[in-house]
Amino acid sequence: MSAINQVAYIKTSREFPPDVNQIAGILTRSYVEIANAINTRTIGLFPSNRPAITGNAYYFTDPANPASFSNQRQQSLRQVYVFSSTTTLPPATIPHGIDFNQVSFVGAMYGQFLSVNRWCGLIPGTTVAIAGQISFNIGSTNINLVVGAGAPTFTKGIIVIEWISQP
Repeated sequence: MSAINQVAYIKTSREFPPDVNQIAGILTRSYVEIANAINTRTIGLFPSNRPAITGNAYYFTDPANPASFSNQRQQSLRQVYVFSSTTTLPPATIPHGIDFNQVSFVGAMYGQFLSVNRWCGLIPGTTVAIAGQISFNIGSTNINLVVGAGAPTFTKGIIVIEWISQP
């Protein structure tokens, strides 16, 4: 199996021949190499007001509908959701604004919260309260915080969701 990104890094040095015609060919190839190396990078933008394209590409077939986009490139989007104890409780929901009719899969979801003077991790993907923990899940319109009995109180937190758009 070969990697998709054959050239992951940009060359740091290059020797040029004295012939100008040969230099033109090298510069043309260099442009393609640079573009390919840059385009395979993850884009490190984490906006909270609207989704950002991540630069990640997914190639797979949806098992529920195999003919829909068989092994076609799909990009992912990412958005950050900031919350505080005063804005989410009660009820413990955060509106996300994601149109799930345009989403193939959720690729990643994670988060942290501040409890007293400690940052703690949120447990993603459960609808069941876990004693002593704060977890979350994504519903059709909201991110739902699930606070278990004895869970630490939080003052603020952040949740990051990355979803894969349909081609």
